[in-house]
Formats: sequence, C-alpha cells, structure tokens
Amino acid sequence: MPTTELLWAYVLAVALLTVTPGVDTLLVVRNTARGGLRDGVVSSAGICCGLFVHATLSAVGISLILVQTAWAFSILKWAGACYLIWLGLSSLYHAIRPAQPEVVQAAGAAQTVSLGRSFREGVFSNVLNPKTALFYMAFLPQFIDPQGPAFAQSIGLASIHFLLAMLWQCGLALVVVKSHKVVVSQGLKRILQGVTGGVFVGFGARLAVTQP
Repeated sequence: MPTTELLWAYVLAVALLTVTPGVDTLLVVRNTARGGLRDGVVSSAGICCGLFVHATLSAVGISLILVQTAWAFSILKWAGACYLIWLGLSSLYHAIRPAQPEVVQAAGAAQTVSLGRSFREGVFSNVLNPKTALFYMAFLPQFIDPQGPAFAQSIGLASIHFLLAMLWQCGLALVVVKSHKVVVSQGLKRILQGVTGGVFVGFGARLAVTQP
C-alpha cells in the first residue's frame, strides 16, 4: 500500500470525486425518489461495485488499451452513451405518462422496484462510464507500489473509494427520502423524473460526441 501521506492524498481526491455531482449522483436521487430508500441504497451498491471492475481493468492494463485503441474506446463510449440516453428516456416517459390510479392513491407513494433492477442500473451506470475508466487508469497507478502486487493494491484502494461513495450516496438517499416525505406530491415526482431524464439524455449525447 502507499505511504500514509499518499494514502491521505488518495482519500481526499476520491472524496472530492465522490461528492462532485454527476451521473451516479443523479441516478441515486432519481431511484430514491422512484422506489424509496431501499431503491437508492441498492442502486448505490451497484454503482460502488462497478468501481472494482475499473480497479481490476486498471491493474491488468486493459484501461490503457481502451484509451490507446480508438475502436475499443469508441465501443465503450457508445455503449455508455446509449445506456445513459436509455435511462433518460425512461425517466422522461415516466414523467409524461398518464397517472395510474392505483399508483397515486397515496400521493408520493414509492414504486415497487426489484432489487436486481436497481443494482443492475447502478452497475451499468458506473461500468459503462468511460470517464470513470479514464480516471482509474490515470489516477490509481500513482498510488500503486511497483514492488507489491498491483491487483491487491488496486482492490484495496477501490475498497476505500467504495466505502466513501456508499456513505455519501446513502446519506444523499436518506436526505431525499426525508425531503420526499415532507413535500412529496405526484407533480413533484414528475418534475424530478423529467429533469433527471433530460440531464441523463444530455450526458449521453455529450458522451457520444466526445472525441477519444
């Protein structure tokens, strides 16, 4: 593992990365509003598990290949862009579709969403994000001791990121739930779905036109 000074520098860097609003934050907020605290927490777990995928790729050098090979990067970029746009269109659909009486009989009632779906959305959101892959490729190796096993060190550093991100995102989900209970309304849910849907589509479109 890196020295104490390097480790604290890593913790500070990933903490700043974690609290910076982005696709993962939007997904946790959207899913918490959709299905309650459980939905948000499971989505966060999926997002954070995706970090280990990037850590593994960084350790074995595949992230470097993705960056240096234009067609491989393009495949990852387009897969991520399509997934973000799909998430956004799904949110927009739920924002504009006619209300179902059985769903809105209690204003703001959370939808029942399977744990598998929430987890998959989180994993795909993170794994299909080339920016996360690029960050791990460029950033993580700076804290790897070349005299030690790279894979074990990468997983250890990703575990720190996992804990920080889970704490932040679960806290965010809890805030959304508490606020949701106070000011909840079906109209507010539609607005949130519409705004996050538009942002997801925008993120996806921007990612699609980003040059490798």
